[in-house]
Amino acid sequence: MIEVKDIYKSFGDAHVLKGVSATFEKGKTNLIIGQSGSGKTVFLKCLLGLFTPEEGTIAYDGKIYDELSGDEKRNLRQEMGMVFQGSALFDSMTVEGNVMFPMEMFTKQSRPEMQDRVDFVLRRVNLVDAHHKFPSEISGGMQKRVAIARAIVMNPKYLFCDEPNSGLDPKTAILIDNLIQEITEEYDITTVINTHDMNSVMEIGKKIVFLKNGLKEWEGTNKEIFKTDNKAVTDFVYSSELFKKGSPDVYRGKELEARSLKNEKSS
Repeated sequence: MIEVKDIYKSFGDAHVLKGVSATFEKGKTNLIIGQSGSGKTVFLKCLLGLFTPEEGTIAYDGKIYDELSGDEKRNLRQEMGMVFQGSALFDSMTVEGNVMFPMEMFTKQSRPEMQDRVDFVLRRVNLVDAHHKFPSEISGGMQKRVAIARAIVMNPKYLFCDEPNSGLDPKTAILIDNLIQEITEEYDITTVINTHDMNSVMEIGKKIVFLKNGLKEWEGTNKEIFKTDNKAVTDFVYSSELFKKGSPDVYRGKELEARSLKNEKSS
């Protein structure tokens, strides 16, 4: 679990985060959503320890980050996995080499031990025969799965994903969503996903934090987000014509129509 209390982050005169508090639960896919410029990327980088808030605290399973020693902070970072927006694979390394890289950097395991772990995580993300291929030789969806395999190879307690569906077709995006959710639940990871993809919100939004202008405007679940009366949330959710067709008013209209037909049949 990650607990954030009243964090503020500024860059010069630009106040990006303004007292944001949130709890990200273990074993659930926690989503951060909001329009561009809402502060969600800065928020994610604060959770990763890449940015230091001027005020407030971030606690990982009860341990406040600012109170940790240098060694404790380094150990905590090794318990974090990251899936970058563009996958961020090394072009000169094979799939196997990309996944093994964190283990070579941060562990003292033998080559056979690392190989066993790499084989396991590649099987877990359904990439059995891609070990010796280079990123340029595989599809975008496969690259995302390699990025996920690399992110979980060190058995992280915390998994962070920055726009994991960026650049993918809708069908592949859903497969990536489902894979992240399966891994989260299977290994009881605290997963935080930065996204603007409403399909992801619908599919895996077990916990959702909506940011607007650096403030937490709303939080809830994927079931609650389509029922909220918060105008900022509904404007964001129904910003596209596709979702406007499924807006609450439309659903209510269909429900009234169904009730009317039922009453006509029973009379």
